[in-house]
Formats: sequence, structure tokens, C-alpha cells
Amino acid sequence: MALRFAAMGYHAFVLRYSTFMGGTFGFPDFQKEMEVNENCMHPTPMREIGKAILTIREHAEEWLVDVDKIAICGFSAGAHNCAMYSVYWDKPIIHEYFNGKPEMFKPAATILGYTLSDYLFMRSIPKSPIDQQLFEVSNLAFTGSKEPDEETLKEVSPVLHVSESTPPMFLWATSEDTLVPAQHTLRMAHALADKKIPYEVHIYEKGPHGLSLSAQATARQKVKFIKTLQDGL
Repeated sequence: MALRFAAMGYHAFVLRYSTFMGGTFGFPDFQKEMEVNENCMHPTPMREIGKAILTIREHAEEWLVDVDKIAICGFSAGAHNCAMYSVYWDKPIIHEYFNGKPEMFKPAATILGYTLSDYLFMRSIPKSPIDQQLFEVSNLAFTGSKEPDEETLKEVSPVLHVSESTPPMFLWATSEDTLVPAQHTLRMAHALADKKIPYEVHIYEKGPHGLSLSAQATARQKVKFIKTLQDGL
């Protein structure tokens, strides 16, 4: 994605934020009991977006960056991280942590691809055994529990925290996505509409989760990813 944006003439930065790593494609061995890694738990991932924006601002003159046009872009879990940051950027959990003024952390816009936006909704939908196991271990990695309480689920559901300060958004997903259903994108669009935040949303008919560029160059990697995940389970 960064290379595609760069090819279009944009400055593009890749943030390698903290995740629970291990195994092929960053997935742990699901047959073994996972240990909690506090370094990747909420709110660390979204704070790292804040740190990245501060770093870009510090080098803005050197890198020829317009600090009023810094947008953030993410996909799947990365989209959830960007959505979280988009609703928390002006809250104490971000700016007080860095001892900075809220306006230093403001994103100009957000792009979310097949995002997870509502953990309460996610908990309630039927899942295949593979998807359920993935959901549980991702909960553990992100919140420290395979079955987080309702208060925690609300805190990490960005759709519930959209406000007048949330940046404009471009959202897209596919109706065939079974891992993170398109309702997450629709719910986010609904929340933005309620707060009169500018947005554009596209739900495409075809395509599984994780399409990236939705081009032949990334389709092969998607097939390999699915096979590797199934083999691991």
C-alpha cells in the first residue's frame, strides 16, 4: 500500500506498531497456550500512531511534509488501530501520555479497509471454529483476556466513541468477508453520519478478507495467507 501511494506522489510512511508476533505471518502456534504480552496490549498500538505523527511533525521541514494533511490508513487489525486513534487522538490517553497539546496529534483524514469497529457486535455474530479461535487469541493479545468484559469491549470499539473531533473517513469492505463482516464498516459509517463527519463508504460484492490492493499482485499472497492460517489450526 505504501509503495502504491508513493507511486502516486504521496509521502508514505509505514508504522510497524506492536503486535503479538510469532510463527509464520506473525501468527502464534494456536495449539499452545498463549502468554499475555503487555507490550502489544491496548492502548500501546494506538499510542504508537501518535508517536509516529509526532516524529513526522518533528521532521516535517526536512521531509517536506504538510503537517495539516497527515492522513492515517490501515487494513483489518491495522484499520481497527487507525479507527481507535481517530476517536482517541484528542483524549488524555494520547496527548497526556506524550505530554503534548492535542492538536499535535490530529489526523487530517482516515482510510479504513475492512475494519473491525465494534467488539460488542463482533462477539455476538456466529463464527466458524477457525474464526472463533482466531478471535479469542486476538482478544488475548490485544486486551489480555480471551473473553474481555463488556466495559473493555466498549472501550476498544471505536464506533462507540465517534465524536465531532473524529476526522473524515474513507471506508471500504466486501460483502463476502466472513472474518470481519461488512457490518463493521456500515456501523462506522452510521456513527460518522450521526455526528455529521464527512465520509465515503464502499461495500464491494466480491472478495474475501484481506484484499490489500485488490489486484493480481496481492491476490497470490492472500491465497498463501489463508492456507498458512488453516494449516496452523
